[in-house]
Amino acid sequence: MRKLSRDRLLSILLIAPSVLAIAVFVYGFIGYTGVASVSKWDSLTPDYTFVGLRNYARLFTIDRFLNDLRNTVTFTLFFLLACLVIGLVLALLLDQRVKGEAIFRSIFLFPMAISFIVTGVAWRWLLNPGTIQTGSSGINLLFEKVGLDFLRAGWFTDPTIWHIPPTSAVGQFLTSVGLGGLASRYLGISYAMLSVVLAATWQMSGYTMAMYLAGLRAIPDELREAARVDGASEFQILRRILLPMLQPITLSAVIVLGHISLKIFDLVVSMTGPGPAFATDVPAFFMWDTTFRGNNFAQGAAIAILLLLVVAVLVVPYLRYSTRTEAEV
Repeated sequence: MRKLSRDRLLSILLIAPSVLAIAVFVYGFIGYTGVASVSKWDSLTPDYTFVGLRNYARLFTIDRFLNDLRNTVTFTLFFLLACLVIGLVLALLLDQRVKGEAIFRSIFLFPMAISFIVTGVAWRWLLNPGTIQTGSSGINLLFEKVGLDFLRAGWFTDPTIWHIPPTSAVGQFLTSVGLGGLASRYLGISYAMLSVVLAATWQMSGYTMAMYLAGLRAIPDELREAARVDGASEFQILRRILLPMLQPITLSAVIVLGHISLKIFDLVVSMTGPGPAFATDVPAFFMWDTTFRGNNFAQGAAIAILLLLVVAVLVVPYLRYSTRTEAEV
């Protein structure tokens, strides 16, 4: 009994520094940010006067923040879809036991070894459309050289926003419920944001491929052979067997990629900044700009808390699902 108590005390002493550090530097700072978000701190001098949810309500009256939400939705949808599709296709190809599989697998994973800062700088060079004085550059120059001039674009310098047509079914529905004006201003797709999606997909699709490949290798070959014996085509095997069994992998990939997309900051900073007319601005960049350039710490803290809540809505249900699944196993 004495030895058991001593081992338990030693275990507590070993993990105590980590628990204390997390309590102070994670949850303590989150709590401090929450206090700042309901205060009147809008200058370099701290002012903790309680103002309730005024800072949160004010955010939804700021055009820039509403544009940021549109950009985040655009980035998240296209980023998730592109990574999942490309990752699955690459995993299916590698699962055919092709010659040199290890080399291809390493090549696809290489982009993940670098930071988003490096990715942003590299893709900023590649997608630089050039100027009238200097001519085309980057990918536009490549298109020009191979006779594909029609593919040249402004990339991240294009401020065009595609809005939902008011005559479409969605547009008519929004108009009928009194949201037509909101849809015409804030709902749509930023063309410049698609350039950021391209860079992020290049970096993270290899990671998605690795997840899907691990899932495919865990599926017994006997299931596929039995399906072939029963006359199933390869497409039917993919649809009826592989994809349903890969659902946990897909869910994990969506959680990881969604978490990245919702708080994306470093890629935007190094690649585009807020862009023309805030076409590539995101809430995380707005938070940094508001806090450290505008010295409006209360509003910046409110943006940070909103980001935390959005990420929690995505991650917490997944953690509960994973814990419940492990307990059942």
